[in-house]
Amino acid sequence: MTRFTYVRYELLRNFRNWRFLILSLAFPLVLYYSVASANRANGKLQGIAFPLAWMTSMATLGAMASVISSCTVISAERSAGWTRQMRITPLGTGTYFGAKVLAGYLRAILTIALLCAAGLTLGVHMPAQNWAVMIGLLLAGLVPFTVLGILLGHLLASDSSAIALSGTVMIFALLGGVYGFQLAHAGTLLDIIKGIPSFWLAQAGKAALRLGNWPAEGWIVMAAWTAVLLPLAVLTYRRDTRR
Repeated sequence: MTRFTYVRYELLRNFRNWRFLILSLAFPLVLYYSVASANRANGKLQGIAFPLAWMTSMATLGAMASVISSCTVISAERSAGWTRQMRITPLGTGTYFGAKVLAGYLRAILTIALLCAAGLTLGVHMPAQNWAVMIGLLLAGLVPFTVLGILLGHLLASDSSAIALSGTVMIFALLGGVYGFQLAHAGTLLDIIKGIPSFWLAQAGKAALRLGNWPAEGWIVMAAWTAVLLPLAVLTYRRDTRR
């Protein structure tokens, strides 16, 4: 099996699972329309027009869930013995991880595109540059969550991965302020929350409105989480496939 063949197979297999794909896309989309429609006329969220603010929140939630959901795919492969089988092929660890990352990012891009289209139907308008900033920061901020999905996939059994997925996404979303409210606005608790990558992921929409960027702190947090999670994911993959 060549590298190209494996990546092609991985993408086709992911996107042919229509039940998994539709369910993962439907939740943030339904939540967006149900909440934003009710507050469209005069509602605001953190000083921003509600349809726009809630669109960025749901795009963040959906994209984060899309990449972490790799854990359910990987755990199912492990239970079937597929990952151990991959170790006897010439394909390296980099190809395996690259295919998982690419599949996760394509799911996330599809989720973001659908939420942006939904926002347009409710009157959301921004200059093209603002859209580019928001989407670019969302995609950059997904890196540690993508690695986390792979790590969880090699740690958890298939029957517990779905529960771990929903719990992990919910905790990160709540702590990061993805739902439109923050648990703290000052003090030590805020300093702790700023050390969580979902906090900065939730700031992507606000950065787009300001045509700004994350401060250096945001990039450092993302890089630090990725630097810690990546070797752990590689280690668990190699340990798991040696059994």
